[in-house]
Amino acid sequence: MRTDNAAYVERDLAHVWHPCTQMKDHEHVPLIPIRRGEGAWLEDFEGKRYLDAISSWWVNLFGHANPRINAAVRAQLERLEQVILAGFTHEPVIRLSEALTAVAPAGLTRCFYADNGSSAVEVAVKMSFHYWRNVGRGEKRRFITLSNSYHGETLGALAVGNVELYKDIYQPLLMDVITVPSPDCYERDSGESWAEHTRRKFVHMEAALQRHAHETAAVILEPLVQCAGGMRMYDPVYLTLLRAACDRHQVHLIADEIAVGFGRTGTMFACEQAGIRPDLMCLSKGLTAGYLPLSAVLTTEPVYAAFYDEYVTLNAFLHSHSFTGNPLACSAALACLEIFRSDGVLERNRALSARLGERARALQDHPHVAEVRQRGMIVAAELVRDKAAREPYPWQQRRGLAIYRHALSRGVLLRPVGNVVYFMPPYVITPEEIDLMVEVAREGIELATCA
Repeated sequence: MRTDNAAYVERDLAHVWHPCTQMKDHEHVPLIPIRRGEGAWLEDFEGKRYLDAISSWWVNLFGHANPRINAAVRAQLERLEQVILAGFTHEPVIRLSEALTAVAPAGLTRCFYADNGSSAVEVAVKMSFHYWRNVGRGEKRRFITLSNSYHGETLGALAVGNVELYKDIYQPLLMDVITVPSPDCYERDSGESWAEHTRRKFVHMEAALQRHAHETAAVILEPLVQCAGGMRMYDPVYLTLLRAACDRHQVHLIADEIAVGFGRTGTMFACEQAGIRPDLMCLSKGLTAGYLPLSAVLTTEPVYAAFYDEYVTLNAFLHSHSFTGNPLACSAALACLEIFRSDGVLERNRALSARLGERARALQDHPHVAEVRQRGMIVAAELVRDKAAREPYPWQQRRGLAIYRHALSRGVLLRPVGNVVYFMPPYVITPEEIDLMVEVAREGIELATCA
């Protein structure tokens, strides 16, 4: 049997339906079959290597085939691979819950597990709605969200998101939400600081809460960075103002830290930069350092207490997944948290993010780059047709696809979001590898914008 790249591609295209993909594209866009990974690199079946500049969709923190995480999962595999978490428990899920509540913002003391980020958002939305019902406020059933937000692609998660590309076709299936303008600082006025712009945009949220608090269960948002919305960023002051407003109006605050948690924005959790604690916090992606599907919703004692009752009241939270709290996934997550604890990851990342920001800011000089922005280990460059007017390229031109294909030819995995080229590398990346991925991005931008 042939074992070259083409053989695997042929077999794949006969049966596999890939996510977030127009499959017809693969008539001319190469599918890359990966044989192995090591550190920040992936390798195909013909030995070509690719620097994983996007952490394999933002999940990989400590490199592919990390020996310490490998060992933890391997050891757990010899003891217990899976057990029902209803009526049973196991050591990894107990230890992980203790560890997560120890590093999370103070007051988040309860952990509810699911399988992926979208499922965590579903849990948080249902839990908030159900809480208000249990405490006699059943009229509080709506949700407030930000424009340009993304929270996943299951129906509840789609409903509380706002990226048209994912949401529009399914609109007839979705619950009605209240959407307010994002504090996205790309839209700030000339000479306006991030904090000034963010404060100014908060008036829309305050107005929505004043008008709808009586019927609103929760506000949900991605703290600091709207990732799938084009890596748009805003100032932490928004979180400070929102926490206070949610308290005044008796509305839950749901922080979707699925993409921005575990050090991506420079702190363990993005909410820390505003010194706030949400009522519910959704975690996934980096939770297992990209090893196995796992998500968690952390919440408070008051929320937990609203469900704690006699069986006959039917107040229990009856949400479940077959693989809830899977022992293998919990073991990977525990190994990930141990690396954070023992290796000074956040401190090391400060040096890496400084190098990444320094190199990437040079892209700002390009005539078709309107802005280079950064929050910790996330850096994005916004491509435009007209820099002075900030006029975007038409999405139909797919300039980002040209950059993606060029980067693959140079051995780098970049996957622009529309006209936004971003870097979100694993934390094991070296300064020299940072230089490589930024240089390849520069070449790709030049090729994609020369016509």
